[in-house]
Amino acid sequence: MWRVFEVVMNQQKKGQDRDEVDISGFNRAAWDREVENGNPYTRPVSAEVLAEVRGGQWDFKLSETKPVPKEWLPELQDAKVLCLASGGGQQGPMFAVAGAKVTVLDISPKQLAQDRYVAEREGLELETVEGDMADLSIFPDESFDLIIHPVSNLFVPDVHPVWNEAFRVLRPKGILLAAFINPTVYIFDLDKLDNQNVFDVKHALPFSSITSLSQDERARIFGLDAPIEYSHTLEDQIGGQLKAGFILTGFYEDHRPGELIGKYIPSIFITRAVKP
Repeated sequence: MWRVFEVVMNQQKKGQDRDEVDISGFNRAAWDREVENGNPYTRPVSAEVLAEVRGGQWDFKLSETKPVPKEWLPELQDAKVLCLASGGGQQGPMFAVAGAKVTVLDISPKQLAQDRYVAEREGLELETVEGDMADLSIFPDESFDLIIHPVSNLFVPDVHPVWNEAFRVLRPKGILLAAFINPTVYIFDLDKLDNQNVFDVKHALPFSSITSLSQDERARIFGLDAPIEYSHTLEDQIGGQLKAGFILTGFYEDHRPGELIGKYIPSIFITRAVKP
């Protein structure tokens, strides 16, 4: 019989400024809307895929096309796994089927509802936590063996708290698998790139969809109801993991199929980091 536990966190951290609280709340509502609109990143994993996991024949992806190397994963049976900003009923159920004790944290209640849906459908036990990826204070130190962090930190203005909290809640020898956007993709005029196939360098980095664009541009390119995005420098993404105390032990790149930019540069970077 399946069991699902849900914990709802207070989103407003002490000392957090008003703008950050507003962004957090806006993105929470925006991702709820993405679920309603059927965004591919909100669609639950199929029963067929989970059957492959049960049979031991499965690939796990943090990006569009390349699977995470199997040697990057620890022994999953009874491992405590945190799927960080990873709601949508995708990664969490896969790791639960593989034998892990899974907690899925996401800011969007409707994303977490997708994980509960799959858990009920498949008879899985997992925990869902509504919370901010940059505030894991609900978890004690050294709570997890593995953190799965898909492409999601583009939705927070500062990634350093994400890395610091991930380091804190991992046990020694714990592993962080993270994916993030290549910041270079944000330097171009996204309207011209999407609609005219023209590479026009326009934006200085770091980029934000609320400060780098006019309201009209944001409405045209992203939609005014779309989640607010931020590019982050590689110094913050990779250097931030190192500064938090991690040792980087793996790295690869991936391209998003169907995107013109993918013909020239990778769109996503993936890292494996270990807590000493």
